[in-house]
Amino acid sequence: MAQEVPGTAGARANPQVDSWIRAAQAGDQDAFEQLVRTYDQSVLRLAMNLLRSPEDARDVYQEAFLRVYKNLHSFRFDCSFHTWLYRIVTNICLDQLRKRKVRKEESPTIETSEGPLDRMDTFEEESAHADPERSMWNRQLKQRIDLALGDLTPRERMVFELRHYQGLRLRNIGEVLGTTEEAAKNCLFRATQKMRAVLGDFT
Repeated sequence: MAQEVPGTAGARANPQVDSWIRAAQAGDQDAFEQLVRTYDQSVLRLAMNLLRSPEDARDVYQEAFLRVYKNLHSFRFDCSFHTWLYRIVTNICLDQLRKRKVRKEESPTIETSEGPLDRMDTFEEESAHADPERSMWNRQLKQRIDLALGDLTPRERMVFELRHYQGLRLRNIGEVLGTTEEAAKNCLFRATQKMRAVLGDFT
């Protein structure tokens, strides 16, 4: 069971997290490491779902916490740490997605000696006793989702991920992306329509 990250549900301030931040700002390395341990899986999962690439996700993870380390002194508690951290992660991911749009979109599959393999399967461990028919259906669904996500703009993809995979409210998504709740809602609507059009009979 995944560890619940303090403040993720509504991106509210958390007294324990705030105390770690203040200690880290004062130079306490242990407090900073506690912040990393608390949020590391959440950051990695967000980057992985957005970029669909284990290598890129790990790069984003490292870059995000490096930026947190360099800029934590500027955190002023005017938003939750979770919102601030997600803003850093989403900005890095947006840059990555925009670069992909410029060059050829990375294929969601890689060639192996046993045929094409979904990149996500190299990151997510599957049960050795999984139902073959269900596994095939899951692979087909993943490929279709990759196609659908590739049809979204970087911002649409970001909003869709934050809402449906991370469970953030539209108001919090607006805060993370530096826009309004209404703009986030409109972006989510466009993304959902595109996803439904591509997924078709899988929905």
